[in-house]
Amino acid sequence: MKNYDKVKSAKLCYEHIGGKLGQLLLEVLIAKGWLAKTDSSDRHLYITELGESQLTAFGVDLSQIKA
Repeated sequence: MKNYDKVKSAKLCYEHIGGKLGQLLLEVLIAKGWLAKTDSSDRHLYITELGESQLTAFGVDLSQIKA
């Protein structure tokens, strides 16, 4: 039997990952240079060339991302 006290929460929020998992995933993708902003005040991110190659290698189908 699993110990659910040690399970970290993640949730889907509409069409994205929310909660702490979503926050941590976003921070890691930015730190690795896979995602970036055009301007620091911009709230929109883009996938870098490095991010595109790494996410594709990881098996992420980027064609499913809505523009």
